[in-house]
Amino acid sequence: MRRLALIALLLTAVVVVFGAYVRLSDAGLGCPDWPGCYGKLSPAHAEEEIAAKHAADPHGWVSMPKAWKEMTHRYIASTLGLLIVALAVMAWRRWRRQRIAPWLPFALVAVVVFQGLLGKWTVTLLLKPAIVSSHLLGGLTVLGLLTWIVHAESGVARRAVSSGRALAARIGLVLVVAQIALGGWVSTNYAAMACTDLPTCSGQWVPQGMDFDHGFHLVRELGMTADGDRLPFGALQAIHWTHRVGAVVVGVFLLGFAAALLRRRGERTLGAVLAAAVLLQIGLGMANVLLSLPLPLAVAHNAGAALLVIVMVSINYRLRASPVIEGAQRSDHGLAASGTGSEGVRA
Repeated sequence: MRRLALIALLLTAVVVVFGAYVRLSDAGLGCPDWPGCYGKLSPAHAEEEIAAKHAADPHGWVSMPKAWKEMTHRYIASTLGLLIVALAVMAWRRWRRQRIAPWLPFALVAVVVFQGLLGKWTVTLLLKPAIVSSHLLGGLTVLGLLTWIVHAESGVARRAVSSGRALAARIGLVLVVAQIALGGWVSTNYAAMACTDLPTCSGQWVPQGMDFDHGFHLVRELGMTADGDRLPFGALQAIHWTHRVGAVVVGVFLLGFAAALLRRRGERTLGAVLAAAVLLQIGLGMANVLLSLPLPLAVAHNAGAALLVIVMVSINYRLRASPVIEGAQRSDHGLAASGTGSEGVRA
């Protein structure tokens, strides 16, 4: 089960990163139906339909290379789904034999089923930003759950810490997810180049004319407002600027948390890995702006987000809140306050 979970985790990382590549190379509608390609098993079987569509619109969504990118992503995702079903079956059999609750693999199957539906709606609803962003978050949810399962099945030691530090780890994970959601919203709305300078946006710290109402209206078509008008540039700037502000907030929190981990024996490796992952992601984000979003760097930025999820889930697994530590700390404070500690006894 451990080996299968590890293989599934690695394959999930491939699916997430390759999915970003498909989206960023405008291949998300390379096959405009689901689950096949023009009802066929592969683009090779739908060559005539693809060629006709491409001839009618050479600059459109459909071409043979884009179709293969889209279908390759579906093939890999389907393989991952089968691996996760196999994990759930193994967990069920073990539960009947050992009475170890298999709730996590079962929850994972439910997430994967919903993720498959999101993949379908991504195509059939023509890349609606809310659906595409949810699809990204679904993939990262699968990645996080598999990371937890791999740690549990590998018998990784859990360190008892105060509830405050455990809470900080949970807050850090929530902030990472929120920032990834903002980044997904930037990507799915094609707002990555709405601000082309750093650290300002269009030469201003707070750009004039930002349109948050239209930018963050969830239920709408790609590139359109909820009323069906063309999405204004101010909306794209609002999306991009918000992601930048989020990067500062999340980056400061995570680097501070990493510094706290580095000061404690037994947690220094976790702190070093977290700091490196955060700095790498910040550097990739800045490079994407300064170099006008080259495809390899844009994909790497998505891979960096996946890495941060793995790191933060790993930290949350390793740092377990312990009421014993809290009780001991309260006892020590009480002794110090009452003067009955060792110093008081000697006095």
